[in-house]
Amino acid sequence: MTSLAPGTASLSAGRVRLALLALALGGFGIGCTEFVALGLLPNLAHDLLPAVFAASTEQANAQAGLLITAYAAGVVVGAPTIAAVAARWPRKIVLVWLLAAIIVGTLASATLPSFGLVVLARFASGLPHGAYFGIAALVAASLMGPGKRGRGVALVLGGLTVANVIGVPFVTWVGQTSGWRAAYLVVTAIFVLALVSVILTVPRLPGDRNATLRNELSVFRRSQVWFALGIGAIGFGGFFSVYTYVSPILTSITGLPELFVPFALACIGIGMTVGNFLGGAAADRSVKRSMVMFFGVMIVALVALVLFSSTPAGLFIGIFFVGLAGSAISPIIQTRLMDVAGDSQSIAAALNHSALNTGNALGPLLGGIVLTAGLGYIAPIWVGIALSLCGVTLALLAFAVERRGRVSAPYSAEVEDSDSESLLAT
Repeated sequence: MTSLAPGTASLSAGRVRLALLALALGGFGIGCTEFVALGLLPNLAHDLLPAVFAASTEQANAQAGLLITAYAAGVVVGAPTIAAVAARWPRKIVLVWLLAAIIVGTLASATLPSFGLVVLARFASGLPHGAYFGIAALVAASLMGPGKRGRGVALVLGGLTVANVIGVPFVTWVGQTSGWRAAYLVVTAIFVLALVSVILTVPRLPGDRNATLRNELSVFRRSQVWFALGIGAIGFGGFFSVYTYVSPILTSITGLPELFVPFALACIGIGMTVGNFLGGAAADRSVKRSMVMFFGVMIVALVALVLFSSTPAGLFIGIFFVGLAGSAISPIIQTRLMDVAGDSQSIAAALNHSALNTGNALGPLLGGIVLTAGLGYIAPIWVGIALSLCGVTLALLAFAVERRGRVSAPYSAEVEDSDSESLLAT
């Protein structure tokens, strides 16, 4: 269990709040840099792939989806690598260097001239993402104190979800009116502000002095860790298979003009903000029950989108609940990973973002495949349904394996054992 770190008990309530806000501001910037490409996908395709766009907008949008996949791939590679190497380092120092690296990658994304170079810049920008959230979550949990781990995680992730309400729609509007490069320059400025805020407000906290690279990487010997990663990677792909293509769905299926795209992104963001805090509170009560419940909400919302996305009300209500369910699953999976990881808490906290961004890569990739096949913009929603069904099935399988004692290594999950039995009995 996470306890107060040395030195944090003497901090005033105001200092703690400022530190948490600074951590959330970094998450806000990451939310902007990760998701702004979704609303500007046609603009990116038109500018960076003009020949392909002239021949086929669907092909160009599908190819431009590689910008999203590249960022997600960077998160997948960077999260466990950086978290494992930096586990012993003072956590504030790690956060400062991670934010500095994101600033460089985002600025490069705004200024490099060709599609291929921008893809590389998006990959580089994604490398610090998971480690930032992982270390920031551990810092927030220390500042919050015992018994509030899920809510501490949710507070850090809250910056990301609020970004989808305010930041992403605003930056999308900037990109539509002043060009997508201007949008990434705005995001760079947000990260500079986050860096200064972390330097000024976050207390000095030690790393795990007992951590070694070998011990951190030993987490991969635990079967339940792999189950949790699979649940996040496959199940969360259902969210991204829709979110990636929300802009062309809105214009091509619902028939609304492009100026409604920021409103659609804000609608998803409101759902994500609500879902994040619901998921954090639910994780503190029961990780397993809440995981199954929110996957159920996701599947129902995606089916509703298939049936009703041709109407504005159907689209906006559907994407709100897709955002709510998807965001709720994130702190639940992160808490689950921290439960099953034993002493490898730094890498466990970061691995959640590797898993979710594998979904961020998988969803757009499969959605792009069905679009390239000419199946239309409803097809990515069907992909989302299939991925979500696979995710909840994998979760139930993991709980069954755990319940029957076929786990390769023990871990601390005091409250959840009886909960698993009652869940599987229903």
